[in-house]
Amino acid sequence: MNTYIFIPPVRKPTGGITVFCQIASILARQGKNVRLVLREAGSWMPPLEADDPEPILWDELSLSKDDLWLVPEGWVNSLAPGLNAGAKCIVYCQNWAYLFSSLPAGVSWQNLPVSFLAVSDPVEWFMQQTLGKTSPILRPGIDTNLFYPPKCMDDGPLRIAYMPRKNKALVTQIKSIFEARNPNCDIRWVEIAGMTAQGVAQTLRTSHIFLVSGFPEGCPLPPLEAFASGCIPVGFSGFGGWDYMRQIDGAIFKPWWPLRDVEWAGNGFWSADADVLDAALNLEKAIALWREGGPDLEKALGAGQKTVQSYTLEVQAEAVQKIWENY
Repeated sequence: MNTYIFIPPVRKPTGGITVFCQIASILARQGKNVRLVLREAGSWMPPLEADDPEPILWDELSLSKDDLWLVPEGWVNSLAPGLNAGAKCIVYCQNWAYLFSSLPAGVSWQNLPVSFLAVSDPVEWFMQQTLGKTSPILRPGIDTNLFYPPKCMDDGPLRIAYMPRKNKALVTQIKSIFEARNPNCDIRWVEIAGMTAQGVAQTLRTSHIFLVSGFPEGCPLPPLEAFASGCIPVGFSGFGGWDYMRQIDGAIFKPWWPLRDVEWAGNGFWSADADVLDAALNLEKAIALWREGGPDLEKALGAGQKTVQSYTLEVQAEAVQKIWENY
């Protein structure tokens, strides 16, 4: 069986395409026949490693009924080559919010001969509620050789890192609310934008708090990278983040959907999506936690490190192997 993985035409880095390329790399290392398929030449992809499969262009694609065709959930038209060839078509849902966004009029997922992968437990639950079927879960992994905690934090003001491209207007509101309530608070806002992965890792490693502003999400990577780098995250879950997000004592939002059992305790201060006031209040709680130090801070940081152990590249590779053995 050959695996072909569709890469949509994008010009800027995306976590979803990075994960697709990680899957291809994992399958190649495991001795599987795998190719990446670019819809357009020049589309963004992360740099290829030495043993990664070379991509082919859409016009070069030739599928058979014995092949597997893997596509993202928001590109339903990309299923056409696989459906026409009678191949095994797999839709990898990396964000619940896009599952129905590209379905043509009169087309439903229930009427298409496809199977699904879910990126997280909340996304799989969402798919159960909307499609009436269960799916395997393939979680992403982060590079813990790149994202790791500092040996010690430098003295000076607390540093709050954030990504302005993630709901920029809400970030501005959160900052304004926080500064209105705490006009003399000695902190530093650290913007993460236009950086390489190495730059992001270094910035997180020198920050105390990571403001999480993205939603909707399937299984967001930046909070995991923040855990690994020794930050306390504060902010929104995007729904899918509740695969691993758990509340530190003092946070008040409670999800109404079911949460799976996990091995770690509270690892962040999480608010309902778009609740900018609660996010600002949670920033205050995280700052207090850092300033007070002691066992509570160590417990929270330890929970973050424990969380990361379930989202490494090695764990991801094991999951890929088990899932592909059943195809």
